[in-house]
Amino acid sequence: MFESLTNRLSGIFTNLRQKGLLSEENIDIVLREIRMAFLEADVNFNVAKKFIGKVREKLIGVSKAAHLDPSQQVIKVVKEELIDLMGVKSIPFKRVEFGPSILLLVGLQGSGKTTTAGKIARSFKDKGMRVLLVPADLTRPAATKQLEVLSKQAEVDFFDPVDYKSPVPLVKNAIEDAKSGHYDYCIIDSSGRLSDDDNLMKELQEIHEVSKPDESILVVDSMAGQDAVSVGESFSERIELTGVIFTKFDGDTRGGAVLSIRSVTDLPVRFVGVGEKIADLEEFDPERMTSRILGMGDVLSLIEKAEASIPIENVEMVSDNTFDLEIMKEQLMQMKKVGSINDMLSSLPGVPTKIKDANFDEKQIFRNIAIIESMTTKEKKFPEIIKGSRRKRIANGSGVLVQDVNRLLKQFIQTKKIMGKFSKTKNKDKLGFVNKMFKS
Repeated sequence: MFESLTNRLSGIFTNLRQKGLLSEENIDIVLREIRMAFLEADVNFNVAKKFIGKVREKLIGVSKAAHLDPSQQVIKVVKEELIDLMGVKSIPFKRVEFGPSILLLVGLQGSGKTTTAGKIARSFKDKGMRVLLVPADLTRPAATKQLEVLSKQAEVDFFDPVDYKSPVPLVKNAIEDAKSGHYDYCIIDSSGRLSDDDNLMKELQEIHEVSKPDESILVVDSMAGQDAVSVGESFSERIELTGVIFTKFDGDTRGGAVLSIRSVTDLPVRFVGVGEKIADLEEFDPERMTSRILGMGDVLSLIEKAEASIPIENVEMVSDNTFDLEIMKEQLMQMKKVGSINDMLSSLPGVPTKIKDANFDEKQIFRNIAIIESMTTKEKKFPEIIKGSRRKRIANGSGVLVQDVNRLLKQFIQTKKIMGKFSKTKNKDKLGFVNKMFKS
């Protein structure tokens, strides 16, 4: 996400560093370049124009600041305005005191509502909530089955629509079941509809009236570009929306819709879908998104993902004395739970673009696991005994070259040194230590 915009802005800021002073003339030049970068990222024209005007007004006031170089002055102001453009930090979904909280998901066909419903249900389940998923999409035959499968993956309950031919009575009775069943949340997956189809939009209004949702969320495909903004306007005219969720957030390199929608529709972005797995849903945080856009990374999201994927007791137990190849294998397997190497690199600040774009071979992790599994228990415990003949046997057993075994053993030695420093910290929260290390 935002790759093209990030690359353009990085180039602009790099050129600015060569300027001695931030004069009014080169302010105008750099703002023209930033405006073009926004438009190429598919940001709404009026949004881009207003943004540039606010940045220019602030920059003129600080153009003589001696303690910052020109690029730092521009980055500081652009960061402030980007955060303001995208709005306040996402707030959790409403939770009513009595009875189930009702969430209604709406949007165009193919926007990803059904998958999003499953992801939201899973996030509630992880917090100890009882959830009922309601398939109100009776026009697409596969939608009901898809939501039923997702309900099993999320380990939540599913309302069987077998006796219903219309979504309105289905929703009405499903909510009654949610009330009598003492559910915490009832999530309604409505059918995809075109905003200019009057009959379908009237049906949506009826569903909204019957369900009286606590949250009405527009689900939008990130790759829809500026069309996402017009969709938001169209749906807002029919029902009262409380926010937006962008799907396929990891697949769009431009990000113009995300930057535009709040300014045009006044709808806050609540969550973003960042992958195909049921756990791939993140709260939208303008400050973190701004850091990504400006090439500063998003370490906090990476840390949180690690905390959710790797049991903290596994981190606590490792030191330079206990670290062996069996533990290294376990850590490699845990890395796959956190995400791909390429995704992790994109979250780190200060990593050169050429490294982020290197497209690392994810299969290498599995090859390393296979190499370790081809070793004996003694070899895993005491890697120093692995010499020439043993290395050849391990390579043959795992289907790799001896050079691959050599490379893994070298990585082990380097990792053990790092683990030695890591284990000596007085901070008991190891992941907190990593967070502090990145921030310092």
